[in-house]
Amino acid sequence: MPETTTDPGRIDAGADAAAPAAFTRETGAEEEIVGSEASEPTITSRADSADPGSAEDEGADLPDDPFIAPVAMEDDLDELFPGDRGTLDAEIRRVLVHVLQRRFLSAEGNRAEWKLLLEHQQIIESRMHDLYLRLVVDLGRGLAYKQQVRSDEFEVPILLKDAPYNRTETLVLVHLRTVFQRESAAGESAPRIDIEDVEQTVLSYLTDADGSPARQQKAIRAALDRLDREGVIDEETTGRYRISALVEVVLSAEKLAELRAWLRRQQQEQKRENAG
Repeated sequence: MPETTTDPGRIDAGADAAAPAAFTRETGAEEEIVGSEASEPTITSRADSADPGSAEDEGADLPDDPFIAPVAMEDDLDELFPGDRGTLDAEIRRVLVHVLQRRFLSAEGNRAEWKLLLEHQQIIESRMHDLYLRLVVDLGRGLAYKQQVRSDEFEVPILLKDAPYNRTETLVLVHLRTVFQRESAAGESAPRIDIEDVEQTVLSYLTDADGSPARQQKAIRAALDRLDREGVIDEETTGRYRISALVEVVLSAEKLAELRAWLRRQQQEQKRENAG
């Protein structure tokens, strides 16, 4: 069974030459960073604190200009934490971190962050390129996500690692993508699906090699939980899910057709085996 990837920019060849190319999901290491707020530095002029007559008595040299020299605006950046050398405003930094931390950024989910992303896309892309990451902004679907830059010409340190979908997760994903395609063509802007529908379809592709019916059902529910966490679906009520447009990014129409053909061949082989 082929595996699937949520990285829309990369498809790796599977080990089984007869099966479609494997999909692998690229994820970045998530790390909670807690920064302390730095207090505003206080600058005291020596001329203000010293006894007016003491400097001459002690022979100390005082500056001719008692005022502090002005600092260029670009050199006078506010520190967000002690030793901060960053140049981005706090709100832009948050958007950058969220793009790196999350599977994707949605215009529907957070309009304020989406607006900031579009307004400062160039500088955010620059920061990501320094990490060999590519920012993809899909205006049509209102989605932004990251991709690992790869090159055959020079060595690229890999930050995002592949995390493949297993067989059951792939089957669930194929069914969700099929339903989304069908409902969207019918004019439904937010396709929905029930868990019973998913189980009925996916179980028809599973065999005894996938375990007992109870084990198969448990695997299907675990697959739905994972796709829910990743934002591919959203459980609105118990057992009822809204399918996100992200499913089109994770699984393209071309790859969907390839997987469907593979599944048809698999079912035909299974029928021949049962008949023999």
